Amino acid sequence: MVISTRTKFTDQLNEVEEYIRRFGEKTVADVRAAGLAANGDKGAAEGVMDGRKAEDRLRSAIENTCLDIMLLQQPLIGVDLRFVSGAFRMVSDLSHIDSMTRDAVFLSEDIPEKASKKIETEISQMSEQAAAMVEKAVDAFCASDVQRAQEVMEADNAVNELYVAVEDKLVGLIRDGKASAQYLPELLMVAKYFERMGDLAKRIAAWAIFRVTGEHVVAEKASQRQAATAE
Repeated sequence: MVISTRTKFTDQLNEVEEYIRRFGEKTVADVRAAGLAANGDKGAAEGVMDGRKAEDRLRSAIENTCLDIMLLQQPLIGVDLRFVSGAFRMVSDLSHIDSMTRDAVFLSEDIPEKASKKIETEISQMSEQAAAMVEKAVDAFCASDVQRAQEVMEADNAVNELYVAVEDKLVGLIRDGKASAQYLPELLMVAKYFERMGDLAKRIAAWAIFRVTGEHVVAEKASQRQAATAE
């Protein structure tokens, strides 16, 4: 009986991991598609907007399986507990990224192509880097790979720098009289969505580290920053 119960438990953990990989693959594809859509690709935009049902199914599958594990496998301890609790939290981050891809696409629809062209290169780079971060973060979680997760956290700096470059570029164009300020808020918001996707990928990487070590890396770094500021 014990062997049978443990086998079912292992199967459930593997099932959650498979769902997470599938959710991650969908999210990565949507981030890349959102970058194309922001640069005028209507086909990519339609694909992102039509993906809500798939997201809901995957999120429900992960959450329901995690709930079954927590209710039927007691007590959960050690790495098993960290895997289930981390999965619960990272699926929320993946859902937020998916929502942001749709928001970016929706906002981009109202921006003329001539305006969006001004930051086409930066948006392409931001979307690709954010997608790569999500992909690597999900892999790190499923593989219990701390080093890979740390690489994701370091990669966020590049996305942040690209967002700052977008700000500087748009402000410079307006200052030099080469662009209208009419679509400035929308363009900045689209770029901000991709910057936030990078932040959420970083949080997923933090859950990968938590799964292995039990340490809340992001929270600890935030506390360190607050302490340094207080000094």
